[in-house]
Amino acid sequence: MYVIVAGGGKVGANVARSLMRLGHELTLIEQRRDRFERLEDEFEHQVQRGDATELFVLERAGIARPPDIVLALTGDDEDNMVICQLAKEKYGVPKVIARVNDPRNQAHFDLLGISPTICATSSIMAMVEHEVPEHELIHLLELRKENLEIVEVQIDRDSPSAGKRVEKLELPEGARLISVMREGKAEIAVGSTTLEAGDQVLAILEPGKEDELRRVLLRA
Repeated sequence: MYVIVAGGGKVGANVARSLMRLGHELTLIEQRRDRFERLEDEFEHQVQRGDATELFVLERAGIARPPDIVLALTGDDEDNMVICQLAKEKYGVPKVIARVNDPRNQAHFDLLGISPTICATSSIMAMVEHEVPEHELIHLLELRKENLEIVEVQIDRDSPSAGKRVEKLELPEGARLISVMREGKAEIAVGSTTLEAGDQVLAILEPGKEDELRRVLLRA
């Protein structure tokens, strides 16, 4: 593949190194002079200095080819949005991936149709919530392109679903159970699977169905 990586900070540089180890061709764009000079020692001609939101910088990096993927990994969410929009709409890049630094900006990326996005803060919070037992329903993964999400539900002894078979649950339209984790062992959720207190259930559902799923699995 040919990849353009916008942003030569720790994230961008590490991604670029990994891509190079896999044998892919790339251009890394970094705006800051001090950072660029350090990167130049390592990446040589594969790093360019400039603002990746400017057309001439992107064109100098070979965006008109076009590349297979553009990765917008700068520390500025507005810049990442602009880079992705230019890549998709002006140059027809088939795939863009954006870094979201502030989770509060995720809605702006969604409105612009920029997908997939990666937010370290949101990912870490999902992992933290996974370890905190009082969180009954945890958002693990959003599949924005498919308009689906995966959640984890903790069944307790007071849950209306405890003791019921999956086929007897009145799950909302657009929601399905994927798997059940019990005592450290996971199994695919089928109609004959009986839910028990302590089970950790993975479900896939359409956005907006969380409350309905919560009522069926957690509260009568």
